[in-house]
Amino acid sequence: MITSTSNQNIKEVVQLRKKSKARLQAGVFLVEGIRMIQEVPKDRLEKLYITEKFYQKYRQELDAMQVKGNRVKMELVSDTVFAYMSDTKTPQGVLGIVRQAEYHVEELLGAGGTVMPHIMILDNLQDPGNLGTIFRTAEAAGVTGILLSRECVDIYNPKTIRSTMGAVYRMPFLYVDDLPEMIERIKDRKIRVYAAHLDGKNTYDKEDYCGGTAFLIGNEGNGLRQEIADCADAWVRIPMAGQVESLNAAVAASILMFEVSRQRRR
Repeated sequence: MITSTSNQNIKEVVQLRKKSKARLQAGVFLVEGIRMIQEVPKDRLEKLYITEKFYQKYRQELDAMQVKGNRVKMELVSDTVFAYMSDTKTPQGVLGIVRQAEYHVEELLGAGGTVMPHIMILDNLQDPGNLGTIFRTAEAAGVTGILLSRECVDIYNPKTIRSTMGAVYRMPFLYVDDLPEMIERIKDRKIRVYAAHLDGKNTYDKEDYCGGTAFLIGNEGNGLRQEIADCADAWVRIPMAGQVESLNAAVAASILMFEVSRQRRR
């Protein structure tokens, strides 16, 4: 059992928790909690750190994860050490190191598949909770992929990971250095691109999303950058009552995603 926070492995875990650069270089990220651990694709789970209390409570579940030919290394740590490693206020006692997934743009566009492309394009989102919520809602609404500008918050931020509720394992995504160029590539594939914008000509529910569709969602405080909004085929707005000027980015994205889902179910 590891009982010292000075242990080199523990120091490395803390770096992975704190620094996106460390996660990127190692090609891994951290997840906490039994549910998030159980949903990890088994070929991507590299190591588990657990407390003795957790092991006693979930021994059957942990033993079941030791599939022949794919045994997961488990390391016991003291409660004090686990609290030092954890990103949560009330740790459950299990933390996993998971290998990052690699996606290609063709996967997001649904190349070769039967599902019509339904893409979310995020411009400079900064709030981990917003990003995680968008991932979770995107899976529920049948989104085929998410594109993110390079300046968006790190999807592998522990707070973002928790907010995805496991969707991060299943939703294809890609960070993009040149967002305008990528949007043009999308339009070349006959996918219509809509900007969620307060100056939209039509309300969002007046458009037809049964063909290939992509939405541009902007930064929480400043909205879409003008050069990104100008890439859209059309601007759409969400009508609002009262004196509300704008919606939370994740809420706005959710409304749009489920409108696509509604139309395609008809």
